[in-house]
Amino acid sequence: MKFGETFKEYLHGDQEWFLDKVSHVEYKRLKKVLKSCRRCKALHEGNSTIDQTDGEQQQNPTFSRFCQCQPCPVCDQMFFTELMREATDIAGCFSSRVRHLLHLHVPRGMQRYVLRLRQCFKNDQQALVEEGLMLIEYITMNAIAIRKILKKYDKVHSSANGKNFKSKLRAEHLELLQSPWLIELGALSLNFKGSDDGEAFIQFSGSFSCNLDEMEPVMTLMLPHSIKLEYNLKCAICLEIVFNPYALSCGHLFCKSCACSAASVMIFQRLKASSPDSKCPICREAGVYANAVHMLELDLLIKKRHKDYWKERAIAERAEMVKQSKEYWESQTKYVVGY
Repeated sequence: MKFGETFKEYLHGDQEWFLDKVSHVEYKRLKKVLKSCRRCKALHEGNSTIDQTDGEQQQNPTFSRFCQCQPCPVCDQMFFTELMREATDIAGCFSSRVRHLLHLHVPRGMQRYVLRLRQCFKNDQQALVEEGLMLIEYITMNAIAIRKILKKYDKVHSSANGKNFKSKLRAEHLELLQSPWLIELGALSLNFKGSDDGEAFIQFSGSFSCNLDEMEPVMTLMLPHSIKLEYNLKCAICLEIVFNPYALSCGHLFCKSCACSAASVMIFQRLKASSPDSKCPICREAGVYANAVHMLELDLLIKKRHKDYWKERAIAERAEMVKQSKEYWESQTKYVVGY
């Protein structure tokens, strides 16, 4: 079955009620834009006039001119603008939905007590798992749709503009399958693993696997069409499994203490206190600390699977935070008193 038909079945399947409320890739409409492209028509007409028997295909100036990697005014204006808007909406919808889901699993403040009281009367685990499955399918189907339509664009135009657009999505932090919220959703599914033998629970945790080997700790996501994605869980600063991890806006993962050190702030001040000029240690992009994502589910997963390591790192981070706090307030006191 072609992907266009698969995607159409997905849009009109069991999750139609959900997809009607959220953004998704208008795959059929974008394909129509490609078909109606004037350059494509001119290319087809120029190609059809070539005399195949005389071997003039390579010498025809009309054909060679349209095979250049030139920008297409029709597609560039309608196609990429529409696709960028859709990718932005999908990324925003996915992150907000996952954030809400994680708050239900790892609540904070008063919400913790409200949910505990609610669980006395109703078990929400099944609903959490079903929504998690729905979000995984939502992000993967849309990511594959974007990949397929960009590949088709490059094939139709004999260009590399589709590849360049993928690079632009990456630069704008809109590459759907590299979202830190997908890693959090994977950690949530693995935290549920073994909690129930139901089909939904097995399916939810089955998409993800995690190997916390100290040499190469990775989380793996298996997608349809034999697509395999691996997320490195090693901190690039301390070269250990990330502890109390944060994902910067650029997508790179670090331990909280390592990220604070790189941003030149103290642990108790948190990453939001960092300067806008502070850069990621890996990609050197500036301003990536203010909106860093605290990976609570990933931290919980590491705590469950590496208890001794997690406890050791927690003690070390606490001691370092106390030391930094003491030095900070001593310096502040000396500044105010004058000696």
